[in-house]
Amino acid sequence: MLVAFIIASFLAMFVIGVASYLMHGHHAYNVTREHPWGLLIAVYIFFVVSSTGLCIVGSLGDVFGFKDYMMVSKRAIFGSIVTIIAGFAVIAFEIGHPVTMMIYNVVSPGLTSAIWWMGTLYGLYLTFMVIEFYFLLHHDMKRAKIFGLVGLMVGLAAHSNLGGVFGFLNARTISNGVFYPTYFILTAFITGIFIAFIMLGFRYRLNFPEKAKTALAGLAKIQALLVSILIFFVTWKFLTDIYGGMPNRAEVAIHILGSWTFWAEVILVMVIPLLLILKDMGRSPVALFWASLSGMVGVFFMRYNLVHDTQLKPLQMLKKTEYQLPPEWVHYFPSSAEIMISLGGLGLCLFLYYAGTKLFNLDEEEAH
Repeated sequence: MLVAFIIASFLAMFVIGVASYLMHGHHAYNVTREHPWGLLIAVYIFFVVSSTGLCIVGSLGDVFGFKDYMMVSKRAIFGSIVTIIAGFAVIAFEIGHPVTMMIYNVVSPGLTSAIWWMGTLYGLYLTFMVIEFYFLLHHDMKRAKIFGLVGLMVGLAAHSNLGGVFGFLNARTISNGVFYPTYFILTAFITGIFIAFIMLGFRYRLNFPEKAKTALAGLAKIQALLVSILIFFVTWKFLTDIYGGMPNRAEVAIHILGSWTFWAEVILVMVIPLLLILKDMGRSPVALFWASLSGMVGVFFMRYNLVHDTQLKPLQMLKKTEYQLPPEWVHYFPSSAEIMISLGGLGLCLFLYYAGTKLFNLDEEEAH
């Protein structure tokens, strides 16, 4: 009953937030010319990263044949579908004219635009995931493997391209470069493993059977490796940002290091999970379930920080034309409409997943 109440509350917030947007347009949001990307962009990234991560986890079993992970494959693939649908639902009310966008996406493609490629590739990715899930439900593992592999490759292309949207920002030196396309893939896999722990934790109500313990112990060891690589990546990212004192890059990096949201990301996503896994090499699935829940909170901060930190420093042109006294930093806090639509996206995701658990058998079927 509590879960149903939370989902209903989030969906009600979604309706209220969308109504506010429809009445006031982008004036319902706290985005500005100086900070044009807000919470809805961060939440969209949160959902599509989760989708790609679940696709990777699901592919371990049905595409690459790792038998221990077959038990989570169908559940993960279905999760990848509902999370990207939730992401599309949130971003639809950021775009402004989503129907027009879909029409011109086809009749007037922007082949040099990373954002055009992002939308196109994610659309194809969703199509392949739905087809793969259909074949999984009908026990056609040969076709499921084919469409799963193609969907995985398209999803990875879409996701690295999403990182490219930030990497191509020449005016924003803190994000410009080759770091984010690779970083997005790495953090997607980490996010997918977090959600796999959460899914199976709720499925078995923390009373894991031996088969689930074996699968989760294997995923935990993979997670330890991925988190260690992430720590390595992030450390070198900040060292190269700060070294040499490049204007608008080093100072932004130092400012980020003084932010509590950055350290929330580090502690919840990197430190706590890694220490718990190394403690007994992943043989405490209940502890890792709770660490994964807190880890997903950290992943949200990771996405929010990515979007907000990119825009921390005012562009020189805007400083000259918009202000008498140029500010040192751009400040932003989401509006109530942004928060309600974001929570509504989470409610939609939970509702679709819950409905899927009732409509489909998401467990591995021993006979197949």
